[in-house]
Amino acid sequence: MDPAVFEEWMMTGLVSILIIFMGFIVWDLAKKSKAGRFGSFILFFVLGLGVAAFVVKSVVIGMIESGTL
Repeated sequence: MDPAVFEEWMMTGLVSILIIFMGFIVWDLAKKSKAGRFGSFILFFVLGLGVAAFVVKSVVIGMIESGTL
């Protein structure tokens, strides 16, 4: 297997696991701080923005490398 392909798979897999773990941390933080429904929504919304930025970055880099952009 090509090392670049392996690195890409591991990067995607491990970042996905990290995102899931951060979701658990945010859920636990919201529960322990009694943030309520709105506070929990804000916490998860901000985490979602970080995840969306990672996905957009990957898409833009892929488009640049393929010459589409």
